[in-house]
Amino acid sequence: MQLSDFDSSGNLVALFLSRADELGDKPFLWTKQSGAWQSLSWHEAARRVCLAAEGLRRMGLADGDRVMLVSENRPEWCLADLAIMAAGCVTVPAYTTNTERDHLHVLENSGARAIIVSSAKLAKPLLPAAMRSNDAEHVIAFEELRQSQAGTLAFHDWAELLAGDATSARAAVGTRIAGIGRSDLACIIYTSGTGGAPRGVQQHHGAILCNIGGCAHIIAEDFGWEEEIFLSFLPLSHAYEHTGGQFLPLGLGGQIFYAESLEKLAANIEEVRPTIMVVVPRLFEVLRARIIKQVEKQGRLAGHLLDRALTIGEHKALRGRKRLRDRPMDLFLERAFRPKIRQRFGGRIKAMVSGGAPLNPDIGVFFDSLGLTLLQGYGQTEAGPVISCNRPSAGLKMDSVGPPLRGVDIRFADDGEILVRGELVMHGYWRNDAETARALRDGWLYTGDIGHADDGGRIVITDRKKDMIVNDKGDNVSPQKVEGMLTLQPEIAQAMVVGDRRPYLVALIVPDAEWVLAWSRREAEKFELHALQDLPAFRSAIRAAIDRVNQDLSVIEKVRQFAFADEAFAIENEEMTPSLKIRRHKLKERYGARLDALYKS
Repeated sequence: MQLSDFDSSGNLVALFLSRADELGDKPFLWTKQSGAWQSLSWHEAARRVCLAAEGLRRMGLADGDRVMLVSENRPEWCLADLAIMAAGCVTVPAYTTNTERDHLHVLENSGARAIIVSSAKLAKPLLPAAMRSNDAEHVIAFEELRQSQAGTLAFHDWAELLAGDATSARAAVGTRIAGIGRSDLACIIYTSGTGGAPRGVQQHHGAILCNIGGCAHIIAEDFGWEEEIFLSFLPLSHAYEHTGGQFLPLGLGGQIFYAESLEKLAANIEEVRPTIMVVVPRLFEVLRARIIKQVEKQGRLAGHLLDRALTIGEHKALRGRKRLRDRPMDLFLERAFRPKIRQRFGGRIKAMVSGGAPLNPDIGVFFDSLGLTLLQGYGQTEAGPVISCNRPSAGLKMDSVGPPLRGVDIRFADDGEILVRGELVMHGYWRNDAETARALRDGWLYTGDIGHADDGGRIVITDRKKDMIVNDKGDNVSPQKVEGMLTLQPEIAQAMVVGDRRPYLVALIVPDAEWVLAWSRREAEKFELHALQDLPAFRSAIRAAIDRVNQDLSVIEKVRQFAFADEAFAIENEEMTPSLKIRRHKLKERYGARLDALYKS
């Protein structure tokens, strides 16, 4: 296995089969069954991928046909993804949290002819959408669905696809993928747009190969490329995990363990002992709180050592190096304190890579102080998705997202917008020429993020040009979509939702004046209008309106809490522009504390 393989491979399936031939019966995919970890070898994975690919072709699927994939993280996800591509088709990953309406949009927009789903639970919101779809013909299930009425859909078991002669299947796949190039479409990953409708990002084989090649160079040059162990727990339908948690370990010839659940993640980390973890900032915040609590339970000495470690780390972050007078204590901590912390992460972790959402620099300093290497990356689904990543050889700075990956060109527009060019950039949005024209100009991807390069060539992001909310798990949410749905309710005149770097959305609400007047006459004439917001019955009425909206929203889009504004958003109070768009920064200045309190209630 060589780093040059990432440049020479014609497509992702060719890279996978090459790795499978090299590694044979060595373990590749792991899952826990009956309390014990069970592995699937590279050879067996390749056999199943080729058989499943030919099974898809027997159904009548042809080159370029789209196949939707709806499943939690498990070995079959990886096998199905590769089988779809080996069949000459295009994978369309979908979130397990999608509503029926979300699924229908993805099915209709992508024109998917087949759907692969894991279980009856995930099929429940999916099948009604599939039956309403104009293009869906086949449903393939990993587990029994017990579907009583098929309609026009043909149902298949995953096991059916694995029937046949493995030798001839491998030969057929080899012939087919010889005609698939790096510029050919590999998958369509849907991401929310500012207008509300999810857009399908066309990721070609070369985009992902470029991405994992750039990441592999960082691992090989800064940490050493050995037998890498990954623990997969972020949704594989997200571009970050799809590339970083599946294809990167595949390209490195590593092993992938699928976490049992987020609740069991800490235990799984200690069992699996990963070498590299792909993580979102929210998890780091949870782990930080857990470490502090565990150290506090160990007594005053442990607490004192933690304080000293953090003090040394903070000075290092400010100065770029440790103070000379801190070295004796730092050496003591390295021998007596930090190994115990590392052991909670399995004891052989090389790096934890944070992506998908902005990382608070204080979190980075915390883990660095404890001797755990934390790298912050930056990217977008439209760019494979990794654009840049911190690396020790470039000097770690927690307020930056590091230098661009190998093969990635960066420049900054006059207004500071970050522009990206390279093989990693998408070829456009699926069936959306207008949005493609806005995002891609003269070969450059306009990211919508504002930043600059520091004196070390690292990218520093200072603002986001677009209003997209990125929650603490890295999911993108269009605020305009949710706000538009809220203000369609008769009770609500205006709304602003927030939730950047937060676990859920909250809303600032301006009730509709006419509805308020009618409600007050009917329910509480003796109260002044400005006092209505303190009435439980009034809040319940607004809550009911929000709940109606939530029924049609996915889990990440739902509004969990709300607060009332003191007055309507208007041009006069500078909370709206002359074109009647809300001025988010003004509203956040005025109501920031009130909105922050919703996360503490």
